[in-house]
Amino acid sequence: MISIRTDFPRPTAEQIAAFATIGAATVHEALGRRGAVDSAIKPIWPGLRIVGAAFPLKTQPGDNLTLHAAMKLARPGDVLVVDAGDYPEQGSFGDVMATSAQSLGLAGLVTNGGVRDAAAIRDIGFPIFSRAISIKGTVKATLGPIAQPIVVGGVTVHPGDLIVGDDDGLVVVPLDEVEAVLAASRARLEKEERLRADLQTGKTTWDIGNYDALLAQTGQSLQA
Repeated sequence: MISIRTDFPRPTAEQIAAFATIGAATVHEALGRRGAVDSAIKPIWPGLRIVGAAFPLKTQPGDNLTLHAAMKLARPGDVLVVDAGDYPEQGSFGDVMATSAQSLGLAGLVTNGGVRDAAAIRDIGFPIFSRAISIKGTVKATLGPIAQPIVVGGVTVHPGDLIVGDDDGLVVVPLDEVEAVLAASRARLEKEERLRADLQTGKTTWDIGNYDALLAQTGQSLQA
């Protein structure tokens, strides 16, 4: 019998709720421009948002047995994050699995592989970010690592890390940095609100950013 630890620490419900209204780009900037997942991994429909605790797993290309196991073990609010070997020619997750995942309270799926039944999943409303959409089915033969660190889209994902995604992309926030990144994200949003207020008075981003001084450092100038 395989024993898999699933009681790893996760962001609090309050932290997850706070990030639900913060854009992924803002979170990425607040994290020091770290944690951005490869932009080839995209939402399968526009306007989709995903926020939750990472539940990582690794599958063999063309095999989704581990994904079925992870759905049984994950907790409500978890995001299934799948290293599928960057293999796009597979529909390893479809509308039937999406129905199950949503009923289990899972917060979404991120995969560097492919999914299928995109239109039906959109109707169900289960959030998915994937590298590809493919009609090709998968086998169920090999059980891979579950709830262990993986790499997806060039970013290492540990169990319990925070996943934030929207139309701009995905960002992974290490669990021990969640509170600091939340504070930095809020500060950034407040700064942007002040910037918008200045812009509405007719000021330009060039003047507010003092880009004349920036150019002067390189011996250049902007002539109007």
